[in-house]
Amino acid sequence: MKTIFRMMCIAGAVVAAASCANNEAQTKQPVDTTPTVAVEQVTRRDVPQEVVYTTTVQAFAKNNIAPQSGNRIAEIFVEVGDYVTKGQKLAKMDQVQFQQAEIQLQQAELQMKNNEIEYGRLKGLYDAGGLSQSDLDAIELAYKASKLSYSVAKKSYANLLENSVLLSPINGVVTARNYDVGDMYAMSAPIFTVEQISPVKLLVGVSETDYTKVHQGDAVTIAADALPGQTFEGTINRIYPTVDPATRTFTVEVKVENADKVLRPGMFARATVTFGINNSIIIPDVAVVKQQGSGERFVYVLNEDGTVSYTKVTLGRRLGAEYEVLEGLTDGAKVVTGGQIRLKDGVKVIVNE
Repeated sequence: MKTIFRMMCIAGAVVAAASCANNEAQTKQPVDTTPTVAVEQVTRRDVPQEVVYTTTVQAFAKNNIAPQSGNRIAEIFVEVGDYVTKGQKLAKMDQVQFQQAEIQLQQAELQMKNNEIEYGRLKGLYDAGGLSQSDLDAIELAYKASKLSYSVAKKSYANLLENSVLLSPINGVVTARNYDVGDMYAMSAPIFTVEQISPVKLLVGVSETDYTKVHQGDAVTIAADALPGQTFEGTINRIYPTVDPATRTFTVEVKVENADKVLRPGMFARATVTFGINNSIIIPDVAVVKQQGSGERFVYVLNEDGTVSYTKVTLGRRLGAEYEVLEGLTDGAKVVTGGQIRLKDGVKVIVNE
């Protein structure tokens, strides 16, 4: 019995030794560590070269309305928010100064005409030898002086006439009224502010690198946060000739017709300027690898021999989940879009079909 038990133990030991040897052999078998990656072939596409600028809607013209000198306000014809047309009456000033100027003008005119008649009469006497040269010179001087006085009085009268009734110089909306009827205008704040809101304008600061790309008449798309879902078409109306040395930008004036008057001065807006169209290589954003500690961007490019090359690229505009590539890739290249974490330059890879 002992002999049988001993033989069974020996047999078990042999089996266990064989199992361990088999496991050790399996452990020593080589493991394939070649990285598996996903790749995608790059494509070319037309890419509009658009830049979005933040800006503020401004009145196309803004006029502060006030008389030339201090005077009492007799009547006010408009209120804040009223639309006015060019030449429309806004307010009437006290007429006392105007009436005084009218009397002075009439007096100056009578004096001039009287001197004119007297000069003509004495000129006839002088020609007949009945008047000395000095007497003729005296009346001629008086006549010229009266003509000058009449001219000055006429200009003063016209100026007071213009300032006694205040008219709107533009079509627009009254955005401020700083005085009431009976107030004495003290030449501080204007009585009215009138702003032209059809059209409106926007001033956009464009980078100096784009100076040669901007042209008068170019189309601009406008969107205002206060008017979600709406866009407005504008055009570049004026390009300022100098560059701000502090910001390295130059100012572009965009004109928007705003016929329905929904854009209002002060609104925050975004202006999209298109600088043409590039036919560029497009890659998925997941293919881009950022080098730590720098702003440089790289992609892994699959070579024909199954290896990858760590390639620097210059990116252009972001297009949703894609990037425009300006430099670094050729048409038809295949870039790695998954599995980059295990890659190095020159490593052989397995493409996950």
